[in-house]
Amino acid sequence: MAVTDLTRAAAAQPVLIDVDTLRARLAKQGPLSPSLRIVDLRWAPSGLNGRQRYDAAHIPGAVFADMERDLSHAQPRGSGGRHPMTSADELAQALARWGIGDETDVIVYDDGSGQIAARLWFQLRLHGHDKVSLLDGGFWAWQQAGLPTEIAESKAPTAPLRRLKRKTDSLVDRARIEEVIKSRKAAPSTAPLLLDARAPERYRGEVEPLDRVAGHIPTAVNLPGGNMLRGANDPRWRSPDAVRAQLAEVGVTGSAREVIASCGSGVTACHLLAAMEYAGVTGPNTKLYGGSYSDWVSDANAEIHTGSEP
Repeated sequence: MAVTDLTRAAAAQPVLIDVDTLRARLAKQGPLSPSLRIVDLRWAPSGLNGRQRYDAAHIPGAVFADMERDLSHAQPRGSGGRHPMTSADELAQALARWGIGDETDVIVYDDGSGQIAARLWFQLRLHGHDKVSLLDGGFWAWQQAGLPTEIAESKAPTAPLRRLKRKTDSLVDRARIEEVIKSRKAAPSTAPLLLDARAPERYRGEVEPLDRVAGHIPTAVNLPGGNMLRGANDPRWRSPDAVRAQLAEVGVTGSAREVIASCGSGVTACHLLAAMEYAGVTGPNTKLYGGSYSDWVSDANAEIHTGSEP
């Protein structure tokens, strides 16, 4: 397979695309056009099989992405959390297999909320491919609109293999989190902001279904990704103004202040990063703690807080 260099980032797409716009594009371009690729990223940590759901019904032309195999190492290599990201070369192989080239517009969807689909959104952006959007409401919205689905696996033509380069300044590691905690304890109003996208009960340490101990990283502020959505019965996003107000409540205002998003393993935190861009309050100091809480608690001596932060 030929290899091409990704020498520039394509023009960024809006964070969200609605089902009517996607339907119109499919009608115009066809489901397997090389200029458009739809990616199905349905997955849940509870073990629900995304591949089975894809095989049962998916948006026409959509290719399936496996969270465990395609976007993270199947087995964590030491520290790094439950879903350490694949390397640039590993991601390039997956993109070529899915038929995603330099100029391909990528639309990613999950069951509805976008909190899983945002992982691929972030990984593409992290490696210079800015032509990517989340389908607002995901597969739920597609079905609610009564739009057609298909069962047969979509066989997209492969794309040239590219040399991707990761933007390492958009990621932070455990050592940086330790520095942030110290600065937040000393001067919380001016120090970098550490966000935790998990559900409130996990953040407070009342339940913990996945990691070895319940609680949260010291000084982290809770902002559940679900706060960006319309409600339990409608997983589409709220307006940019409403999302901006949610972010402002925890101190995200678009200033030069460093903002680090975290979650359980670096998946749903990407949804907060997408929300910041959607609301127009992102910047060069907006980052992801890739290992997130699962990396933090991999150290048996790690300080862990429960309850709510002041």
